Amino acid sequence: MENIPSPIIVQDFITESGASYPSLPLSFTLSGLPLHSAPIVLVNHALTGNAQVTGENGWWNDLIGDEKTIDTHRYTVLAFDVPGNGNNSFIVDNYLDFTTRDIARIFIKGLEALNITQLHTIIGGSVGGGIAWEILALEPNITQNLIPIATDWKSTDWMIANCYLQEQILNNSSKPIEDARIHAMLCYRSPESFKEKFQRTINNDLSIFNIESWLAHHGKKLQKRYQLSSYKLMNQLLKTIDITRNSYDFETLLSKTNAAIHIIGINSDLFFTSKENRETYNELKKFKQNVFYSEIDSVHGHDAFLIEYKQLDHLLADIFKAETIEK
Repeated sequence: MENIPSPIIVQDFITESGASYPSLPLSFTLSGLPLHSAPIVLVNHALTGNAQVTGENGWWNDLIGDEKTIDTHRYTVLAFDVPGNGNNSFIVDNYLDFTTRDIARIFIKGLEALNITQLHTIIGGSVGGGIAWEILALEPNITQNLIPIATDWKSTDWMIANCYLQEQILNNSSKPIEDARIHAMLCYRSPESFKEKFQRTINNDLSIFNIESWLAHHGKKLQKRYQLSSYKLMNQLLKTIDITRNSYDFETLLSKTNAAIHIIGINSDLFFTSKENRETYNELKKFKQNVFYSEIDSVHGHDAFLIEYKQLDHLLADIFKAETIEK
């Protein structure tokens, strides 16, 4: 089902900040139809994710697979690992070397190495969606569709503030991954989600509130499977999304693309707010026709893009199912 080829080696890469990397391994997975035999969908993973988007350990199995929304009988699905995300032995020692745009540039080099000049869709949630925006800004003709979910084209002050706090915890805590994860879960969910789930109930065995034991559990769980260097890097990427930094303004950049842009917000997202998403949509509508905004209705906050599969399926159906797919 899922094919994990040898990594692409990106050579002599210089980051925006001027850091030099003689060779960067770019791991990726391919699933669905053979490469160059069908339309290609590029899927970008979020903070603790990886290129395993479907198959046994796939984090987006509800969305991608045989007869699913992104049907692997009809598409080729490609996903890259952000170098340093912990999915292989490569480690980024200095996370400050990288911005989201650097990762977009590395992914574009990956596409070139695979001889891909045209994508059907680039889709990603959270920081993966930020990387998607950056790819489109760099290569306006690379894709027919951009689907940024629970994200935006820039990190807001609120996002930067939360990433700054994450960075402080990651650099200063005696249990950095656990403590940072506990804080992050407050941003990934919402007050209503916690109320619905816990109802102020108490864990009698531990004599603490169930919300506390749940947060502690998530902290420990991530600590077991995730590297500190990866967390620092991915947090840095979340903080540095901005297609206009040291570049052209928003309208100049996005006037260059003919791609349809389908923005999907979440009405309870505390991280990338729906208000911010609607502002982006309204700005785009001033100079671009094929722009669409839709919203997941959920109490679950930012994480709803990983939870509300039925709604996501409904919102994406027209893009992936209704159109005639050209071979």
